[in-house]
Amino acid sequence: MKTAIVILSDPKNGSEEALGRVFNGLATAYDFKQAGDEVSILFQGAGTRWIGELTQPQHPAHELFEAVKDQVAGVSCGCPDVFGGTEDAEKSGLDLIKENPVPGTRGMASLRKLSAEGSTILTF
Repeated sequence: MKTAIVILSDPKNGSEEALGRVFNGLATAYDFKQAGDEVSILFQGAGTRWIGELTQPQHPAHELFEAVKDQVAGVSCGCPDVFGGTEDAEKSGLDLIKENPVPGTRGMASLRKLSAEGSTILTF
């Protein structure tokens, strides 16, 4: 079983729903990881802004993020260019994924590739 968790929620909207979505996405990854299943986490769209937030020790989801950081496949490369957060994404040391050459971007992650590789894709 392969599962890809895609974080799309936007931390800049400041709602509990956005925090709830990223927290539940990370908690789901933790659940799969603890069970020994193959799981990966991808930050895409406005969700790429979470990198700057989750790496802060005082953030309420920081500890959970650290527990699953080894499951993070990366950050969709072109999305921080559009939504902001390029510097945080580059400083994080996470891979910048650009396998889908979307026009007007430096490339984005390919959900099609994940699907073709047999991953179930869950979005948060």
